[in-house]
Amino acid sequence: MESKSRYQAPALVKGLEILELLASASTPLMMSDISTALGRSVSEIFRMLQVLEEYRYIARGDDGYRLTDRLFALSMGQPPVRDLVSTALPLMRDVARKTGQSCHLAVVSGAEMIVIAGMEAPGLSGFAVRVGYRRPLHNSASGRVLLAFQTIETRRAMLDDIRQTGAKIEEGGLAAKLCELAANGCGTSPSPVLNGITDLSVPILAAGIARAALTMPFVDGPATRVTLDASKTVLREAAATIAEQLTPVVHDRVGADRQEVSSA
Repeated sequence: MESKSRYQAPALVKGLEILELLASASTPLMMSDISTALGRSVSEIFRMLQVLEEYRYIARGDDGYRLTDRLFALSMGQPPVRDLVSTALPLMRDVARKTGQSCHLAVVSGAEMIVIAGMEAPGLSGFAVRVGYRRPLHNSASGRVLLAFQTIETRRAMLDDIRQTGAKIEEGGLAAKLCELAANGCGTSPSPVLNGITDLSVPILAAGIARAALTMPFVDGPATRVTLDASKTVLREAAATIAEQLTPVVHDRVGADRQEVSSA
């Protein structure tokens, strides 16, 4: 915490520190590791770990403590996310059926993108990204699309969030990529994780701003039914339809909010 809060809740602060530490860790952490990383004694964090485990926010294994998906599940229950996922899933299913490829939906989560929905490729085999998968915004196809389709001020704030994590950004190269994405309306890049996969990613727009990114890890090979360019077209059309179907939901909610304010 950069500045002292007006109100103090030491126990809550400790709990939040533990959650944020585990969220940033690539492997489970032992109690002693958590104690050292936070600069707190084991006795200070022992009860916090017990309560967080009791409420299923963390889980303990032989190799240490890790986050569960409880926080993720709670966020998924929020109306904007629920509306987005419920609207997108039928169209994502249609994308998978038409192309024979998997696809997934990602949104911004701090300095990262997080996958909130996925659709596996039809058939006996295929490649898919799991729900809950995270990656730094600037290092993923979905993340770069989410960065590209923002206002200048919002993009600057998102890049600041990335820098605060200590991540290195190739400023010139990233800026050029984002400009190209904004001009083309679609990203095409080799997968940073696996060879032989090309990531296709398009924005789901609301008033010109990316609310989410619809991404297909395109796998080419003898069994490929649809070309990369044709798959890109299918992906674009699906993203446009999702955005169109979400618009009435957004307008209805804004109207309801205004009516509530006026009647108060």
